[in-house]
Parts: sequence; structure tokens; C-alpha cells
Amino acid sequence: MNRTTPSARCAALVLAAGQGSRFGSDKRQAQLDDTHTVLQATLARALESFDRVYVVLRPGDDPSTLGIGSRVRTVHAEHALDGMGASLAAGIDAMAASDAHAVAVLLGDMPWIAAATLTTLACQADQQSIVLPCYRGRRGHPVIFGRRFWPALARLDGDHGGRALIEANPHACQVIEVDDPGILHDIDTPGDLQRH
Repeated sequence: MNRTTPSARCAALVLAAGQGSRFGSDKRQAQLDDTHTVLQATLARALESFDRVYVVLRPGDDPSTLGIGSRVRTVHAEHALDGMGASLAAGIDAMAASDAHAVAVLLGDMPWIAAATLTTLACQADQQSIVLPCYRGRRGHPVIFGRRFWPALARLDGDHGGRALIEANPHACQVIEVDDPGILHDIDTPGDLQRH
């Protein structure tokens, strides 16, 4: 990727520390296609659009067992069992020393977002904004938080993600319409693997 592009200033943070209890097994390792698991596919898509990709894992997770390559920086969230907010805070803490202007928060069980969508969103990012994708009137993922909002994200805990921060800062939100239903589709059950 050309590192002079706006997307080079935005890093990706993939949250993959949840329990996924509705799936019945570790959905991160569920086979999505002939070559990728769910998590591998999500990370591969992120690597197409971002120079820096971080993934948040559970304590004790072995990145090699999950098929995570060396280009991805791993973060182990000590309090991952507390919920998404705790995982997001751990990821933001790990990124604090980076020079990124913004972070795209992706979910590890959303492998169908188009790389072009990720690049479009990343190019809209700046330090002061929250960028939200929208498909046919429905908001989806990833949400991109400018660096101004990182201290608040780092204080999250429990199962509360960034929604309250979005609601409290409507003036900072940029809603970007995209032609990509993948921003809405996550994997909760084995049947969801057949969606595409």
C-alpha cells in the first residue's frame, strides 16, 4: 500500500476475544471457505486495506493456533471475559504508542466487508471524527474513531462498546453510504457461514 495515502494513517483493530457462545464452538476457527477460517478471512480483508492491523485475543490464546500471521500485531485482553468494552480498551491501550490518527474497529466475525469499503472509510478518517458506514439506511461496521476519542475508548469496560461515545458526539459523526451489505453481516450461528 502507498503509505502516503490517508488510509495509511488509520490502523485496524479486530476484536476477536469474545466467547461466541451462540455458535457452539470457537467460531474464530470455523472454516469459512477452502483456505480461511472466519478470523483468518477477516484479518486477510483488513490487511488488504490497512498498513497496521491489530487483533485482540483472549488470555492464553495462541496466535499460531488461530492461524494469525506475523503481519498482524496481537493483543491479549486480560479482562476479555468482561465483554467487548474491556477488549476494545485493551486494544486501544496497545495502540497508544502508535502514530495512527484513527482506528477502525472491526469485529472478528464479520469477514464479508469488501476491501474497497474499508479503504473508502479509512480515507475519510481523521483525528477529530467518528466515521460510520451505512447500507440502505442501516449503520454497520467498522466504526472508525479519530484519536481524539481514544482516551474515552481506553476507559471502557464490561460489555459496553463505543455506542455511547457515538451517541454523545453526533457533531463528530460522518455517516458514509456504502454499497456493501457485508457491513451488516456477522456470524452468530453455524448457519450464518452459508450466508455468502
